[in-house]
Amino acid sequence: MCKSLVFLFFFFVLICPLGAQILPKEGSNLNYRLIGFSFPLEKNAGKSSLEIAKGNWSTEEAFKKNIIKKQPCKTNKIVIELASFGSQYSWRVVYTDAKQVTKAGELHHFSTDINKRVNMDSTRLRIAKTNEKYKDDFLFIDHSGVLYDMKGAPVWFLPKGDEIISSIRDMKLSAFGTITYLAKDSAYEVNYAGDIIWQGPNNGKVSGDSAERYHHEFKRMANGHYMLLGDEVVLWKKKLLTANDSNIAAPAAIKAHFGTIIEYNEKGDVVWTWRSSGYFIKSDVNYYDGSRTGEEDPVHENAFYFDEQHKIIYVGFKNISRILKVKYPEGTVIESYGEIYKAGIPASGNGLFCSQHSIGLTENGYLYMFNNNTCNEGKAATVILMKEPGPGEEGLKKVWEYVCPVEAGRPPLFTTGGNVVELKDHSLLVCMGLTMNKILIVGRDKKIAWSAFNEAWSPYEKKWWVLPQYRTNIIEGRKNLEKLIWNVETK
Repeated sequence: MCKSLVFLFFFFVLICPLGAQILPKEGSNLNYRLIGFSFPLEKNAGKSSLEIAKGNWSTEEAFKKNIIKKQPCKTNKIVIELASFGSQYSWRVVYTDAKQVTKAGELHHFSTDINKRVNMDSTRLRIAKTNEKYKDDFLFIDHSGVLYDMKGAPVWFLPKGDEIISSIRDMKLSAFGTITYLAKDSAYEVNYAGDIIWQGPNNGKVSGDSAERYHHEFKRMANGHYMLLGDEVVLWKKKLLTANDSNIAAPAAIKAHFGTIIEYNEKGDVVWTWRSSGYFIKSDVNYYDGSRTGEEDPVHENAFYFDEQHKIIYVGFKNISRILKVKYPEGTVIESYGEIYKAGIPASGNGLFCSQHSIGLTENGYLYMFNNNTCNEGKAATVILMKEPGPGEEGLKKVWEYVCPVEAGRPPLFTTGGNVVELKDHSLLVCMGLTMNKILIVGRDKKIAWSAFNEAWSPYEKKWWVLPQYRTNIIEGRKNLEKLIWNVETK
C-alpha cells in the first residue's frame, strides 16, 4: 500500500508537470497565429528543433510530407508565427544528443480558428505608410476586437461574443500581461486565449442603481487593482442664469448623469470612489448655458489618466471642455482646466481644446489629449501638448499642436472618439475617432512615420467602407507581446 502511494506521489508531482508543459494543448482551437510552443526537456538531449506540418496527421509518413516549418530551439519555449487562421496543424519536437543521435517526440495537434473579423477579404487594416522602426509592435483595434501587426496582418482576435464587438472600448495590454476592455457596460480582463480572468461586478454599489454603467476607460493599476469610469444619476437643481434676476423662474430639478471613478481590488470589492457630482453641483457649471437645456448628460465624463507615481488623476469632461486634476486618494480637486462660467455671461470657449477625448502625460510631464475641436466648425481635430502652471502661473500653456490630416473628399467630422498614446521614442500614436478611421504615428517634428485605415468590405456596393474605430492601443515590442502569449493559461 505504501509503495503504491509513493508511486502515485511521484507520478503526479514529477510526471504531470512535464505533461503540463506541452503547449498548445492537444486538440485546442486557437484564436491567434502567433503561438507559444512549450515542451518538456529531454534528458541528455543536446539540441532540439520544432517541426510543424499543416494538417492533422497521425502517421510519420503523412506528417513528413506536409512539414511547413523546422525551427531550432535554444530552450524548451519558443514563439512561432503561422501563416493563416482557419487551419489544422500537427507538430513535434526532434531531440539530438551529443552523439548526433536523433529522437522524434510524439505528434501533437491543434487548429487556428477563423472569424470574419480576421478575414482580410471582409475586414482589413489598410497600411498607407510603413515603417520598419515599428515592425515589432502590434495594434489593438477595439471595434473589431483584433490585434494587428504593423503590416496590417491580424494575429489575434477576441474569440467570444461577436454580438458585443461593436461595443468594445479601450482594449489594451495591461502591465500584467493580460488584456483589458469594456463591452456592453461590463469590464473584462482576459488572457491570450480569451479566458475571462476578472470581470467588473457592475452591481450598482457606487451608482446606487442596478448597474455602474462602465464607460470609456479601464485600467489595471500597478498594485493589481482595477480603475474604471462609471455613472450615477443625481437630482440637480441648477442655479439661475443670472445671479440676481428675480424675474427669471428657477429651473426645475433634473435627473442628470454625472461620472464616477471606481477602484476595485482583485476580489471585486470597491476600495475607492470619486464622484464628479460632488464637485460640479456646486460649481460654475451651473452657469453654463449648454448645461441648462435639460439634457441628461451635462458634463459627459469621457477619459481619465492616473499618474500613479504622483498620485494624481486627470479626468476629462467632453460637454463642458473641462479637465479636473484630482488628488488621490483624498479626492479633492486641486486644479480645473477650462473656461470658468459666470452668471449672465455666454460661454466663449477656453481657447485650447473643445470636446476633447483621452488624456495622458508625456514622459517629461506635458499633459496631452485628442482635441475633437467641434466648437470650431469646419476645423480638423488636433493633438495638443500643454504645460501645467507652475508656482505663480495661471492656466495651461499650449506648447505643441498637430492638426490631424483630413482625407480628400472627406468632411472633417471629428465628433466623437479618438485617442493619443505616447510611444517610447516620444512619437505619438493617434486614433482619429469614429468618423475618421485613420490611425497614425506622428513625430514631434509633425511628420507622419506610419499610418493606416480601418475598413470593411461592402459586398452590396463592392467597395471598402470606413469601419468605426473608437480607440487604438499599442503593444510596444516583442517582449511585451510574449509576456501576453505565455499568460495563455492564466485563469
